Amino acid sequence: MKLIIKILLSPIVLVIDLFTWLFLGLISCSSILFRLASGIVALLGVAVLVTYSVKNGLVLLTIAFLVSPLGLPMIAVSILAGLQSISATIKSL
Repeated sequence: MKLIIKILLSPIVLVIDLFTWLFLGLISCSSILFRLASGIVALLGVAVLVTYSVKNGLVLLTIAFLVSPLGLPMIAVSILAGLQSISATIKSL
């Protein structure tokens, strides 16, 4: 019975694994650009915060945090980790 379930679920596991590898590659390649953009926007945010407007400076600093490796890319990595755990669970059946 377990063999039949594994055979039926193998295409799903293959799709999940390919999806995970593809998007992990994209995230790792884009992390360099995200770090550069985050640094530039953070410097601009501090400059605007000091010289022009506190509100606009805080908006720029928030955008810099979201683009940084601790922001949206970390959410994407945690979603991919969840997909990997689902794939591992299906493989262990």
